Amino acid sequence: MIGMDTNPIHAMARFGLGRRAAEPLPADPIAWLLGQLRDTDSPRTDPPPTTAAGLAALREDRANKPLPGQSRARALFNAQAAGELEHALTTPAPFRERLVWFWTNHFTISLRRGECTGVACAFIEEAIRPHVTGPFSAMVLAVMRHPAMLMYLDNARSVGPNSMAGQRRNLGLNENLARECMELHTVSPLAGYSQADVTSLARILTGWSIELRGEPQGFVFRPQAHEPGTQVLLGHSFPPGEEGGVAALRFLAEHPATYRFLATRLVRHFVADDPPSEDVRRIETVLRDTQGNLGAAAAALVRLESAWEPGAKLRTPREFMVAAVRALDLPEGNRPNMMGVLGALGEPFLTAPAPNGWPDKAADWSAPEAVMRRIDWANGFAGRLGPRDPVEIADLALGPLLRPATLEAMRHAGSRRDAFTLLLASSEFQRR
Repeated sequence: MIGMDTNPIHAMARFGLGRRAAEPLPADPIAWLLGQLRDTDSPRTDPPPTTAAGLAALREDRANKPLPGQSRARALFNAQAAGELEHALTTPAPFRERLVWFWTNHFTISLRRGECTGVACAFIEEAIRPHVTGPFSAMVLAVMRHPAMLMYLDNARSVGPNSMAGQRRNLGLNENLARECMELHTVSPLAGYSQADVTSLARILTGWSIELRGEPQGFVFRPQAHEPGTQVLLGHSFPPGEEGGVAALRFLAEHPATYRFLATRLVRHFVADDPPSEDVRRIETVLRDTQGNLGAAAAALVRLESAWEPGAKLRTPREFMVAAVRALDLPEGNRPNMMGVLGALGEPFLTAPAPNGWPDKAADWSAPEAVMRRIDWANGFAGRLGPRDPVEIADLALGPLLRPATLEAMRHAGSRRDAFTLLLASSEFQRR
């Protein structure tokens, strides 16, 4: 049982995306959070992002070699990304959306690899969103088969040296996907794997590629590019063929080291930069006992007493921006260009600099320049306040989390705009 006060506004901040203006407060915050794990997502965009549409845009761009600013894939991404961010402003299930954000960052793909642009949002909708409360093994398989990941980490071009294609064209392995799958996505270095294990997984995943021209477009297994023979991974043997890859990924997804690694990352994200060991053990146990059920792990997170310590986590730029826009509940035509804001604040959408994704600790987001960017944007955004009372907005957004010192400073501010800037720049709004 939770011994601390499970304040509803804190639940909206810690596990959700911040209170949306005067939206009703849940009478039972725990039940409100758990209910979001049972429900399915509401529609986001019409039509939804799909791999087929993204690959068609990529194929067209390759054929036409468009000038900068005329890429069909980029135009598709811009429209779909705007829909993803708009959904965050209005979703009735913000905890579920936060889980989508978490797992999308865990399995990072990035527009720094331009080929991914047209299918980046389809990756969220097809490989991440349907699996955030299901078995982790199902998410791993969906991710590793998705064209966005196969292109981002070069597996679409990986060929077994002893395969028919490898011998005919003198092609070879690419180990990027195998390495990141083990290091960042599943077992992590906790498993004590070797370079030989990485190479074995790379061989197992040869032939996992993309169909760009034929039907159906998307993932395809190419037997002629697959390395023949049985492979040994972490002491276990896996047969050749696509089924061997499926078995190997399931083995990695359900490995005890994977559960420890995932538990640490989940607790770090939702509880504290330095995850309490007892909380990590609790989530690890849930994952182990449920064979990696992510919904059960998320439910266990909200029952951790330490998860209800106010202000323990600094909001990332995206969390901060979305919470600010939700607090004002602006009509669609008066909302900021959220894609541009994220770029200015240092977290451009789906454009992490490396496969390990965006960082999850305050130290990585609180350098003086980064803090000044937030304050500068907050001051500009405060101009959208209009005639509304910033103190009333502060009470709605933060309730008992609002510090007396912040309230006093707002009341003595020179203008409504200054008062709202003080609210957004306050430590209680910057943290969750």
